[in-house]
Amino acid sequence: MKTVSPFRDLGEGRPEVEVLLNGAPLRLPEGMNLAAALLAAGVRSLRRTPVSGAERAPYCMMGACFDCLVEIGGVTRQACMLNVEAGMEITRPQEEITHVDG
Repeated sequence: MKTVSPFRDLGEGRPEVEVLLNGAPLRLPEGMNLAAALLAAGVRSLRRTPVSGAERAPYCMMGACFDCLVEIGGVTRQACMLNVEAGMEITRPQEEITHVDG
């Protein structure tokens, strides 16, 4: 499922492990920062904002902005604060989206 990405893959040479992203298999470098690995693999969006539904992707890469929220094992976490592990089941957080007219 790897796609073209403007981000450089810094995990070259690391063994790759399989994770599931929204149910689809994806191979990522083991031990690499999860947010960085997803960006390098061509993943453009991890979640949508609850108000407008706008897509969000990793931004600050240091745990301050919460744009990289993902759900792993039923728990919503920041992808930039996790490392890739074999067998991770990553999904978008289940947030109710309410569109605002205006």
